[in-house]
Amino acid sequence: MAEYAAKKSKKPTLIAKSSIIMDVKPWDDETDMKEMEKAVRAIEMDGLLWGASKLVPLAYGIKKLQISCVVEDEKVSVDLLQEKIQENEDYVQSVDIAAFNKI
Repeated sequence: MAEYAAKKSKKPTLIAKSSIIMDVKPWDDETDMKEMEKAVRAIEMDGLLWGASKLVPLAYGIKKLQISCVVEDEKVSVDLLQEKIQENEDYVQSVDIAAFNKI
């Protein structure tokens, strides 16, 4: 039994990760979307990796930022990440989760 326990402890543990796509909505059509994206990407947390982004038409000439990220479930709270993005009140009106997948 001791040999089995020693063997099992040497195996790397599986790190639970999630892939998230967020819709970050600006206040209006005059919001500088490049600056908004810079502000979002400036958020750094242990276990957070930003991915691709694109601008998606919303309504009346307003575009939203759709950005993907991968988070380690143990280290990053999705609610905390959303709150940190919404702290950029000059650019961000709201943040919604468009897709959430476990990896």
